[in-house]
Amino acid sequence: MRSCPACGSANGDNDDFCGNCGSYLGWSREPAGGAGADGQPEAGAGADGTGSDGAGSGGPGPSGPGPGGSASAPAAPAPGPAPAPAPTAPPTPPAVPPEAHGPRTGTSSGARTGTSAETGPGGTPAPETVPAAVPTPAPEPAPVLPVQPAKPVAQRPVVRPVTVEETPDGPPCPACGTPNRPDRQFCRRCAARLRTTAPVAALPWWRTIWPLRRRVGNGSDGRWLRRTLLLLVVAGLLVAGFLLVPAGRYVVEDVRDKLGGTAAVGTADVTASAEAPGHPATAATDGITNTYWGTPALDASLTCTFHDPFRLVGVVVHTGASKEPKVFRRTARPTRAELRVTTADGDVDTRTLTFDDRPGRQEFRMGISDVVSVRLILRDAAGPVGEQPIALGEVEFFRRS
Repeated sequence: MRSCPACGSANGDNDDFCGNCGSYLGWSREPAGGAGADGQPEAGAGADGTGSDGAGSGGPGPSGPGPGGSASAPAAPAPGPAPAPAPTAPPTPPAVPPEAHGPRTGTSSGARTGTSAETGPGGTPAPETVPAAVPTPAPEPAPVLPVQPAKPVAQRPVVRPVTVEETPDGPPCPACGTPNRPDRQFCRRCAARLRTTAPVAALPWWRTIWPLRRRVGNGSDGRWLRRTLLLLVVAGLLVAGFLLVPAGRYVVEDVRDKLGGTAAVGTADVTASAEAPGHPATAATDGITNTYWGTPALDASLTCTFHDPFRLVGVVVHTGASKEPKVFRRTARPTRAELRVTTADGDVDTRTLTFDDRPGRQEFRMGISDVVSVRLILRDAAGPVGEQPIALGEVEFFRRS
């Protein structure tokens, strides 16, 4: 069995990946066959492949030490069995040619003295000498050389028996098809997950926003909490809409006033509470600045009515009797007035207009919807008030185009 280095789970010897966590265990090795029937090396074989019952290097065989051997020599490692020597036949004496009896002729007397080698004393031929048989030495075995220093002899590998694991009876891997045990979570060959779960359906976008996000805790799915919060949000929106609709409408209309154009609005009727001789109320809306509406005293009012309701965007006022500075200084002119705007539903919007004491055009933004009439009341004036009438040169009204 192989233990997983990550989680410690037990795995088979042929498993490459952990069945619990899928960690890599190392490639498995195929079983290798041994030399013997039981997987062990054959008995009696030495390191060099020879038997251990042979003779040592000191002699050729069991007869004792051979030539050049020594009884006191250290015993060498037992080599394997040496081949048995072939049987040696007795030596055959060399053939001697026959010779004639008597003394040799042609023998030098200086070379031989006394008796001849071939004849004995008295001329008797000497008996022939047979040479002794010389035993043929057996061939010496190959000498055992010492091991070279710093080169240790590697041990022969020991083949251990390998138990062949049976094919697991389990579901095959969906990736490589290798069968696995039913208790495994990952494939033992490719580490692919064996138990695949169905993908979870994605929630709609509105379910991912708090407080609609689904939470499970304490045995409840939070359904009542979400419903309560939803009701509170709806109630808050209703109250805010009821309170903020006018303000929101005002903001929208104001933006439209600033982005849109303007157009002049003609009056349907113009009346005044007081008039100076020769300076009627209609002179304030005739479009000419050198004619004016004059009033003998303050708190006089000028009322203008219109044909249809409209959104009053702005009011343009020309104070004084003329645009010429000298003429402007000689007459009385208003410096502050009160503007009362009446809408179609009867509401009155009151604004205060403060004029600069100078001739020319002076603009005021209004932003009032559904206007049906406008009343201008003079409150303060500059110049010779009481000596000359208070002059209002021109009043213009503009709507959104």
